[in-house]
Amino acid sequence: MATALHRVAIEGRLAGLSRLQPPRLSQSRCRLYATHHSTGSQSQSSTTKRRAVTIANDTGYVPWGELSAREKAARSTQQSFNFALVVAGIVATGALVYIMFTEIISPEGTTNQLHRALNKIKNDSRCVEVLGDPKQIVEFSENPNPRARQWTVPSKREQDKAGNVHLTMHFFVKGPLNKGTVRLHMIQKAGESEFDYQTLTLDVPGHRRIYLENAESLSASVKRQSGKLFGIKWW
Repeated sequence: MATALHRVAIEGRLAGLSRLQPPRLSQSRCRLYATHHSTGSQSQSSTTKRRAVTIANDTGYVPWGELSAREKAARSTQQSFNFALVVAGIVATGALVYIMFTEIISPEGTTNQLHRALNKIKNDSRCVEVLGDPKQIVEFSENPNPRARQWTVPSKREQDKAGNVHLTMHFFVKGPLNKGTVRLHMIQKAGESEFDYQTLTLDVPGHRRIYLENAESLSASVKRQSGKLFGIKWW
C-alpha cells in the first residue's frame, strides 16, 4: 500500500514539472522565423542610404546608372580635370625634351655653339694677348644663382620672313689677365641644317673690339668691289 502511494506522488510531481516547461516550437515554425529574419536584414541593408558622390570623394565604385544628375556632373567634372592634367603633363614633357635637344644634345645646339666659339677665342692670338694663357681661359656667368649658371646660356632664336633662323648669344670669358664679353650671331638658312657665322666678337675693357668672325663686313666689302673695274667704279 505504501509503495503504491509513493508511486502516485512521484507521478504527480512529474506532471507538475511538465506543465512548467515552455512549449516547444515546431521545426517548420523555426524555419519560417529564420527566413523572415534574414529577409528583413537584407531589405534593411539595401535601403541603407549611401554617401553622396562628389568631385572630392568619387572613386568610381558607384555604377554610372545609380548616380543622380548632380553626381554624374561631379564625376564628369573630375574625369575632365584628370584628362586635362594628363594632357598638360604630355605637353610639358614634350617641351622639356625639345629644349634639351635644341640646347644640349643637338650638334647645332646652343651649348655646342658656345664651346666652338670658346675654342675659337683660345686659338686666336689677339684674344690670347688680352686674356692670357689659353689653357686658363674659361666661360663664366654673372648670374648669382649657381644652378642658372649651369643650365642657362643667354641666347635667342628667331626666324625671319625668308625662313632663316637667327641665333644670337652673349657670354663672358676670363683669363689670367682680363675678363671679356663675347657676342655671337649665326644664321641657319632655310633648308640647311648648319649655322653659319655672321659675327663673333670679343670686348675687353680698355681694348679695341676683336672680330673673330665678321661675314657682314666681308659681304659689304665684296659689294663695294663688285662695282669697280681696273680700280675705277663704273656703277
